[in-house]
Amino acid sequence: MNLSYKIKETDKFNNVFHVLKEQFLLSDRLITKLKKVNKIYLNNLPTYTRKLVNIGDTISVTIDFEEDNSNIVATEMPLDIIYEDDYLLVINKPASIAIHPSILHYSDSLSNGVKFYFDKIGLKKKIRIVNRLDRNTSGLVIFAKNEYIQECLIRQMKTKEFKKEYLAIVEGILDKKSGTLDYPIARKEGSIIERCVSPNGDKAITHYEVLKTFNNLSLVHIVLETGRTHQIRVHFSHIGHPVLGDTLYGNPSKLINRQALHSYRITFTHPIFKKVMTLEAPLNFKDRP
Repeated sequence: MNLSYKIKETDKFNNVFHVLKEQFLLSDRLITKLKKVNKIYLNNLPTYTRKLVNIGDTISVTIDFEEDNSNIVATEMPLDIIYEDDYLLVINKPASIAIHPSILHYSDSLSNGVKFYFDKIGLKKKIRIVNRLDRNTSGLVIFAKNEYIQECLIRQMKTKEFKKEYLAIVEGILDKKSGTLDYPIARKEGSIIERCVSPNGDKAITHYEVLKTFNNLSLVHIVLETGRTHQIRVHFSHIGHPVLGDTLYGNPSKLINRQALHSYRITFTHPIFKKVMTLEAPLNFKDRP
């Protein structure tokens, strides 16, 4: 995969670095990596970033190159692939599986499964996760097949172009059928995992709409405006309607053996095709009421 740009008469770029930063929007970190592997070119010849540019010059970079991904153990597991192309892999993650390897999940995380899949298709790339879900939350997770794609999508999250929608079953019947939860979230004192609503926390905004009520439960459609850790779970617990089955912020349930939270739809602009994409993963709460 190459990015390429020809300098126009109206451009104000002084050197190659300015093109990489302002036209391609590459991070300093990625530019440093590209320099190390000699993947930056001026008129098809390797160049350095401070090289001056002139009208008619073509600056290009090669984004795709082999990477060492041996830091993650490859583990064969079923993957529910919702979408894949040369740049993205989108998976419908089941509940009860962690996304990242850790001491407790050294070889059975979703990343281990993706590593096995990459090895199978001969893709020697690092495992790059774009959006994260809690272990017991199911739904859509994007893996970028190179660092440029990851950076583009994370930038879209920051500019609100990347839209994340969830479905949740919460305890009780909400007073309002739709609304916005605007409560700052901080790490709970004395805990490395738990979060709480706090005036000293980071801004966190959750929009919701009640789709259905049944048996003193509510099925809720949720759109995140921000993406704080445990945001949905903390917000609904704060207003007295914790997510069903959430043992950290609510109560265990005989109806479901996990928190009833599912990332079911994402919308973003494809970094290469420049097409707005909406992907969905069907709701499938196991043991749902």
